[in-house]
Amino acid sequence: MTSQPASDGLFESFRRAEMLIARSRPLDALQALGPVLESQPNDVSVQLLAGRAYLNSAQLRLAEQAFERVIDLDPADHYARFALGKALHRQGRLAEAHAQLKMAAAMDPRPEYQEALGEVRARLALDRDQL
Repeated sequence: MTSQPASDGLFESFRRAEMLIARSRPLDALQALGPVLESQPNDVSVQLLAGRAYLNSAQLRLAEQAFERVIDLDPADHYARFALGKALHRQGRLAEAHAQLKMAAAMDPRPEYQEALGEVRARLALDRDQL
């Protein structure tokens, strides 16, 4: 969390949620993160963690909202743009996904960003060819 947590309990909840996501238990992570989200809705790290949990539990609209909130708070967050692009891609919203992934890859040319961008470009090309 980027700001000092209101209590040790919130910090522990945040750390527990991180651990649960690392163990592929996103629904449990969201449960642990609930009080933190309520207490610190404008904290970038809290929204990122929530977005990851939503994405990993296929709650794609909620993931989209969390990552958009991060981008509102910090437009230079390339990971939020990458993750938003992944959520949009999984919803079949390829043009929107392409825009976010292209921006993420331009901000930080990590291989996973480039790979995701390539996947969306291939899908877009395939869709055009089928018309």
